[in-house]
Amino acid sequence: MKSFVKTLSLVFLFCSSLLLQSSFTEVPDQKASFKMPYRQAGLSQQQAAAHLLNRLAFGSLPGQVEEVVKTGLEKWVVQQLEGSLPDDSLNRLLSRYEFLQLSNAQIAQKYTTAGEVVSKAVKEGLINKDSIQNFGPQERKTFVDVYIKAHNLRLTQELYRQLIEQKILRAACSNNQLTEVLTDFWFNHFNVSIAKTSCAEFIPGYERDVIRPRVTGKFGDLLLATAKSPAMLYYLDNVRSSGSGLNENYAREVMELHTLGVDGGYSQEDVTQAARVLTGWTVYPVSQMSDNDSIEKANEARLVKGGSVRDGDFLFAANRHDKGEKTVLGVKFNNEGYQEGVRLLEMLARHPSAAAFISRKLAVRFVSDDPPQSLVEKMARTFKKTDGDIRQVLITMVSSREFWDTAAVRQKIKSPFELAISAVRGLGADFEDPYPLYAWINRMGQKVYYYPAPTGFPDKAQSWINTGALLNRMNFGLALASQRVKGTKFNLLELNHYHEPESPAAALTAYGRILLPGRDLDETVKRLSPILNDPDLNGKIEAAVKKKAAAKPDTALVSDEMSASAGKQEKGEKKEQTPASRAAENRAALVQVVGMLVGSPEFQRR
Repeated sequence: MKSFVKTLSLVFLFCSSLLLQSSFTEVPDQKASFKMPYRQAGLSQQQAAAHLLNRLAFGSLPGQVEEVVKTGLEKWVVQQLEGSLPDDSLNRLLSRYEFLQLSNAQIAQKYTTAGEVVSKAVKEGLINKDSIQNFGPQERKTFVDVYIKAHNLRLTQELYRQLIEQKILRAACSNNQLTEVLTDFWFNHFNVSIAKTSCAEFIPGYERDVIRPRVTGKFGDLLLATAKSPAMLYYLDNVRSSGSGLNENYAREVMELHTLGVDGGYSQEDVTQAARVLTGWTVYPVSQMSDNDSIEKANEARLVKGGSVRDGDFLFAANRHDKGEKTVLGVKFNNEGYQEGVRLLEMLARHPSAAAFISRKLAVRFVSDDPPQSLVEKMARTFKKTDGDIRQVLITMVSSREFWDTAAVRQKIKSPFELAISAVRGLGADFEDPYPLYAWINRMGQKVYYYPAPTGFPDKAQSWINTGALLNRMNFGLALASQRVKGTKFNLLELNHYHEPESPAAALTAYGRILLPGRDLDETVKRLSPILNDPDLNGKIEAAVKKKAAAKPDTALVSDEMSASAGKQEKGEKKEQTPASRAAENRAALVQVVGMLVGSPEFQRR
């Protein structure tokens, strides 16, 4: 881990976020029934609060560590587990996004692709198929734009942009931070991807209606809801699986990735048998353009009479179900229709392997890349005892000494998304447009909602730290510090209560306390001080990274390279300073200090 931390030296990243006016809204008194052993681990209340904000939130807002201490650490955790703090400021920001109020069917009717527009136009006789093929790119775009405007439609790219923007706003601005962290975690666990176009239009509803409401509930309920979601049914191809045309994709992943784990004690034959159990689990058509048009829309009475089951957009099509006997993990299933699948998923959710697998995955996310087996076993016992109650598993985690040990504190490396969101929260930035922040997150290697594999994004340091990522993070941080990340604004002087530091060294200490609350700044100050006044910081960052790329990029300490070259500028005559030039120089120095802090190894750990 230390080698990864060293590699991150002076990695600059950007910030942008809304500083909430209602961040610490009073709520009814909630008492905790648990105690957290942070004092036994040698942490003060402030250090423990900072640790909680780094793990159960996307980092702290300015002054939030003190607010959590004032609230009481256990009480704050209870509030976060409840997830019901008022979020008026966030809700005002989200009100601009129309899709949040639309059902899957309404989204399918409202949003379309250029290809679908052309198909519709040809079908309606508005244009000849041969004519559209002869169009150039601009002619085709103009035709699509005219059609969309005339029919009050919107392109799916606009839907995806809205989806991304609301995720950034929620993560950066919500008072219910644990809800956002867990929504991100469970979405990644039950991953679906915009990269697969057949499921893409269902992803907004998947996150909103399936994942978000169940993040601290029973794991079995969450598993069943994802299994019945159109997004998952299309993504893993169960939508067309039938007795005569079996598809094993979902059955395989629900065991390997969603419940039991790769070493969970199942065989290939179990996968095949589970796929047979889940035949007929499909999607009720939501639009005329549905690619599941082999199922005709039918009235509820006819569906029920035939043994089918409809639940919103989910459909169990009885005529597609394999009615033969199956055996999965030694348990027999025989012609029970829809209930076969429900019973299978309940069995998987309650399996001992699922308790261990899910507990370990939660521990990797919230504790360390290689969590202690003792902690995983505690969490797994709670999982089994409470029938997969996620809330209780998390309480067991934060009540355990392992969560607070020095081996866990500040040892997780932030993903690009976590890095960006924690930076904008730490700087108390305001959003005019969150999308440019996403462009930077993407550039640093995390294209949220687009990860193509069902594994979801990795959650370990080595997946995020390499030379290319370092250079992108550095450039990102420089852009942030100099306020060149469009759509986000922050006031550095206001952040320090309009007290202008007397020197770059004083600025490093003052802003270090703001951005790295609860931490010992001595090592960070020692590392960054030699290059505080370096006028060629940008050039040396790039040169240092390129040099280390030819050597050992994953163990290089970029700031050492820069520190060695600091002060080796060309000697020349010292120009006489004016008050204006001195003020400009001070502002530039402050920007450089903030950039260095955001890019420091300490800030990139959580």
